[in-house]
Amino acid sequence: MEEVVIDLIDLSFFKGKRVLVTGHTGFKGVWLCTILADAGAQVTGFSLEPPKEPSLFYLAHLSKKVRSIIGDIRNMDALESTFQIAQPQIVFHLAAQSIVREGYRNPRVTYETNVMGTVNVLECIRSCDFVKSFMNITTDKVYENKEWVWGYRENETLDGLDPYSNSKSCSELVTHSYKESFFSDGHVAISTARAGNVIGGGDFAENRIIPDCVRAAMANKDMIVRNPNSVRPYQHVLEPLFAYLLIAAKQYQDGKYADNYNVGPDECDCIETGKLVDLFCLKWGDAMRWIKQSDNGPHEARFLKLDCSKLKSTFGWHPRWNIEAAIEKTVEWSKRWIDCDNIEKCMQQQIEEFIHD
Repeated sequence: MEEVVIDLIDLSFFKGKRVLVTGHTGFKGVWLCTILADAGAQVTGFSLEPPKEPSLFYLAHLSKKVRSIIGDIRNMDALESTFQIAQPQIVFHLAAQSIVREGYRNPRVTYETNVMGTVNVLECIRSCDFVKSFMNITTDKVYENKEWVWGYRENETLDGLDPYSNSKSCSELVTHSYKESFFSDGHVAISTARAGNVIGGGDFAENRIIPDCVRAAMANKDMIVRNPNSVRPYQHVLEPLFAYLLIAAKQYQDGKYADNYNVGPDECDCIETGKLVDLFCLKWGDAMRWIKQSDNGPHEARFLKLDCSKLKSTFGWHPRWNIEAAIEKTVEWSKRWIDCDNIEKCMQQQIEEFIHD
């Protein structure tokens, strides 16, 4: 038997492990693969082509560190082939259509990707004998949002309202069904992780608050905020990634840890979007400011918080960077990118800082 991980962020467990990451060309996927590759894991990524410019995948030189396979999670043949090539012991499923507004524009693609993509991954796992630990990464938006001011717990009703959130709720239900129907003997440990809103360097997505702030700063324009009073559980991207690694390692060793987990900041860091942008403007400097301007967009919940007591009590986990530190690290990364600095080195430095804080 391998020694169970004791230190919450001791990455030695992953050295030599065969790991598959779907969605490896995305924001969270690149950061996760960087951590795993630097820890000595044999990483294979499966994802759509990364955007050409700007692209965190290229900035981080990830193709040097992992076996990168380009494909669509909806293509079962391509996914099965990838599983046979990688022979993964651990699978992190991050591939998704992850933008709420895109879900309204293209609901069919959103459901095909987020629901059938999950089915396809689980089917691949069901048909092989080498996977021991599977993590399905969903979102804090899977819960039926009742506009409560307190955090949702893992036993709350799943029922996201908009197509993106609902498709991720369905992904959770699919995972639970497969777990009970095909993996009830525990030969594969299966968990889902429901993370809050992540921020950090290298997120270039449209219609996300911090990337929009960076673009406004670069253009020397006022930042436009649609819903400054909405409350969200903001956290640096490294917070949930290290939680995913912790859960995957623990359940690999002992299947009793396989479960559903919320991953979010402490209560004090569940803040209004307007306050988040205030922090960004303060850290960025250059007299940056924001204005409120509604664009009559689709419905967005006002309150959304997570209760992470389960993750804390099960593993002794706790957030490391508060929201101020998260914004500082994001601004630092973004300014180094603007200055054409070494982004690969910047990411490695921030990962080391996170580990040792």
